[in-house]
Amino acid sequence: MSSIGHHVRKTSKRTFPLESLLMPQVPRNNYLHFQEEKQRLHLKKFLIHRMFLVAKIPANTEKRDISEYYEQVFQSIVKHHLGELVTGLLLMYPTSILHILESSSGTLLRILLDYIDREKNDDEFLIQGMKIVVVSHNIPSRLFMQWQVSVIKVPVMYLDDVTQSQSLEEVITEFLTQTHKLGAYLFKTVKVGTKGPGDNLHQAVPELLLPEQIIKYLCKCEEFLDPATFIKMYNNPIYVTLDSEVVWPAPDHF
Repeated sequence: MSSIGHHVRKTSKRTFPLESLLMPQVPRNNYLHFQEEKQRLHLKKFLIHRMFLVAKIPANTEKRDISEYYEQVFQSIVKHHLGELVTGLLLMYPTSILHILESSSGTLLRILLDYIDREKNDDEFLIQGMKIVVVSHNIPSRLFMQWQVSVIKVPVMYLDDVTQSQSLEEVITEFLTQTHKLGAYLFKTVKVGTKGPGDNLHQAVPELLLPEQIIKYLCKCEEFLDPATFIKMYNNPIYVTLDSEVVWPAPDHF
């Protein structure tokens, strides 16, 4: 009897390989994954909009002055719009910039208003001739997890000027395609809390960078609004004629 019990106890401790394979696996995330998920949840507290801006800057401009200007603007806005962080990308070419901003509508408007005030009152303001290329409203998620700055130190060589052979629609399509590809690349490679891509994008992914000639071309296009005109249209009321206000046939006036 004892031998049988001993045999049962011995076999009950055996672990079958199939059972170990079928056991549920508990996912193990590290602290970095936890911080990234916390950041994503924090950035979803309000409706997000994405704005694409282009502008001209004087040659040999100290790029640090431009990045410091925007950092000061963001810090000032946070005092009035708590939690509405600004994410995006600022690419600084030799004589122009491409700026992508993601935040709430109120925050984006305050950024534009500050630029309008600086441009109006400072004849030597570094950023000139800004144009709003595209505004994407209520985007489902951010493309950038933080605000990043990258200086394009060396010019990227291109065989021809596409702005001379393509229509405006084709240039805009290339503009949006390339910027989204670049954003997707940075989303995968840049971790939250790091300094960003640095100034070697022209070496790491030159095929994803727009040529500066496209940025200059968009700055000159009259089809795009400058911030002052955009704000004026934004503040103007929209008058909608309701069906109940339309009478047919038109009344006769005697």
